[in-house]
Amino acid sequence: MGMRALLVGCGAMSRRWLDAAARIDGLTVAGLLDIDPARARERAAEFGLAEAWTGSDLTQALATVRPDVVFDVVVPEARFGVVMQAFRAGCHVLSEKPMADSLDRAREMIAAARAAGVIHAVVQNRRYIDGIRRLRTAVAGGGIGEVTSVHTDFFLAPRFGGFREEMRNVLLLDMAIHTFDAARYVVGGEPVAVYCHEENPKGSWYAHGASAYAIFEFDSGATYTYRGSWCAQGLRTSWESAWRIVGSAGTLTWDGHDRFAAEREGTTAQGVLRDGVPIDVPPADPALRIGGHEGVMRDFVAAVRSGVPPETAGQHNVRSLAMVFAAIESARERRRVEIAPAGA
Repeated sequence: MGMRALLVGCGAMSRRWLDAAARIDGLTVAGLLDIDPARARERAAEFGLAEAWTGSDLTQALATVRPDVVFDVVVPEARFGVVMQAFRAGCHVLSEKPMADSLDRAREMIAAARAAGVIHAVVQNRRYIDGIRRLRTAVAGGGIGEVTSVHTDFFLAPRFGGFREEMRNVLLLDMAIHTFDAARYVVGGEPVAVYCHEENPKGSWYAHGASAYAIFEFDSGATYTYRGSWCAQGLRTSWESAWRIVGSAGTLTWDGHDRFAAEREGTTAQGVLRDGVPIDVPPADPALRIGGHEGVMRDFVAAVRSGVPPETAGQHNVRSLAMVFAAIESARERRRVEIAPAGA
């Protein structure tokens, strides 16, 4: 089944979308839209889309291109208007993260998509990478027992320029959601409360919130801790974070690159401690989709064709967004914040 797509937002991130779209059979990017029409034309030329419509008016684009799907790559504050207009035109939508700039708007999007009978999903590409899939496979296999805590470290110093350096809560809202979503996936449960401390350290080139530290409580009884910074210079972690998963029978680690390790406690004692016995970390379950950004897009396209909601559908992803806004509230009010059920 052929599928026509309209890409809205032609900034730097759009290159990743267009690169992935070119590798999906039956998918045609038939239009590109940006507030700067010259940028839309430049991106079309860059990717050999000579036949694609380009412009800056969404109403005109929807009427002219008549897309089946809209790829939403706009800045967060513009997302709600773009997505809701696409729904009214009967289009399925795949959005960049975060899903919305408030939980109320996210819930309104979910209701609008349901009313229009269309699929709305979010690009949470971290859970589609092989490393995160492998963590989930290992946890589900029971090798370390029941998960009691998960810990992630994220320390980088990117200099993006542009809107990110002016955002409030920049790390939590623009980046931490990737790790929060992956943690939900790996734990296999839902968060119920959080305490978070946020700061903008000396030397930060961001306007607000370049570092954050959060403790989440999960409904399973597991604890998840996040430590992160976007202005930590030197000795950087992976973009995927460094992970430690502690279970009732062992521990699993992943450095965010290609190094996995797992141990259970042995029977040989060294003083008060027992030796660790290495255990295998199995490969990712082959039934799970991988491929990062392209994996999300392929899942979305398959969902549109089948009618079965994808893994990152809005009604599921809103739970990861709820983690972000609860963490922001906690940091602002300096208190533990309960996380309301996704539908509340």
